[in-house]
This record gives sequence, structure tokens and C-alpha cells, in this order.
Amino acid sequence: MNILMIEDNESVSEMMQMFFLNEGWDATFKYDGKEGLNAFKEEPEKWDMITLDLNLPSMDGMEVGREIRKISSTVPIIMLTARDSESDQVIGLEMGADDYVTKPFSPLTLIARIKALHRRSELANEQQTGGAGDGSFDIQTQHFKMNLKTREAYLQNEPVEGLTPKEFDLLYTMAKKPRQVFTREQLLELVWDYQYFGDERTVDAHIKKLRQKIEKVGPQVIQTVWGVGYKFDDSGVGQ
Repeated sequence: MNILMIEDNESVSEMMQMFFLNEGWDATFKYDGKEGLNAFKEEPEKWDMITLDLNLPSMDGMEVGREIRKISSTVPIIMLTARDSESDQVIGLEMGADDYVTKPFSPLTLIARIKALHRRSELANEQQTGGAGDGSFDIQTQHFKMNLKTREAYLQNEPVEGLTPKEFDLLYTMAKKPRQVFTREQLLELVWDYQYFGDERTVDAHIKKLRQKIEKVGPQVIQTVWGVGYKFDDSGVGQ
């Protein structure tokens, strides 16, 4: 795995370098926001994972993340945030990060998050490579359809564009069981592949971004069930 770690704290980078080497991963470290962004721009296809600190010199992590997402909607991004910056965590997830780890963090925690996110990303790539373009859909209703191989979703035959891997997986998880209500805890376990220990903000942030992309092409199909969670329901489309 090739990791780009954009982190201005050299001691954190040095610590993680040892853990990355132990896993057999190659890592490049940039200590400045602009330098990190330029490293990504030079070889966008090189990177399997980005860890992105929010407090960076020259360009903050939020802006770096937005610029990266303009280039790639699929490269996995893990944010590193201060423990007390809840608003930063939510904004960062809305910006397009797939996950976040709060500082100070255990290196083993970050390694576990990287492995889980990479495993999901690899599965998505395998599905896309395994037979794209065969014209079949894994989910198909009167108004909505999804193809796992091509990682495409359509509402009223209009493509829902710009979905990140996590947004696609979140939509697929709910759409394959229409009208079933999922709690946030269930979605965390099913989509993120590990327990978040009750931290539900990441689900809400991803749902918000997912809804914005759906609303660009048609009526909203992700419904909130107050006090419980979320469900997919396209039965009201076209009425």
C-alpha cells in the first residue's frame, strides 16, 4: 500500500513510519498543506490511502481535502482531528473524508482504520473490474437501480454522480433492503466494517452528503425515521 501522510507534526510522522514499515507499506510524508496537495496532484493514481491532518501550514486540511476530492472521488481519506473539535470532524466528513481519528491516537487504532478502509476500497475496485458494462443491475426498482460492478447508481434513469466509496456503500446497504430501518450503529458496522463505539456523527455526515447528491437528480429516497435511524424508500418517487 502507498500512503500519503500529510501531517505537520514530525514526531507523529516518525512514529507512524515505524508502524507503516512493520506492515510493509510505503509511506510519503508531507508537513505542509500545499506540499501534500502537490504530491497528490503529481501522481493521483499512485496513492492507496491519504491521512490528512486538519491543522496544517500554508493550506488547512479542509481545503486540501476539497481539492483532492475535485481530482478523485474514490481515493480513501482519513482525517486526523483534535479530540475537542467536533465541528471540524463533521465538516471534514461532509468535505469528503471517509473516516477520522482523533488526536492523540494509538498508532494501532490508525492502522486498524487504514486496513478496514483499504479492504472496502479494494473490494469496490474488484467489483468494478470484475465485469463492468454487462448491463445488469444488482438493485432495480421502477425508479432506482444500482450496479455493483460499475459502482453506478441511477434515479429515474439519471446518474447519481460523484459518490465516494463510502457514500455508494451506504446507499447500497440501505437500497438492497428497501423500507427497512437501519440504526446508526447498524450502518457503522455494516458499511465501515468495525465498531465506532457509539460515535454516530460519521453516519449523519455521510447521509447529508449522499442526500445532496441524490437531490441533484430527483426526489429524496433516503428517509429519516426519527429516534431510530434511516431507511431507503423510493415508493413516493413519481407521485
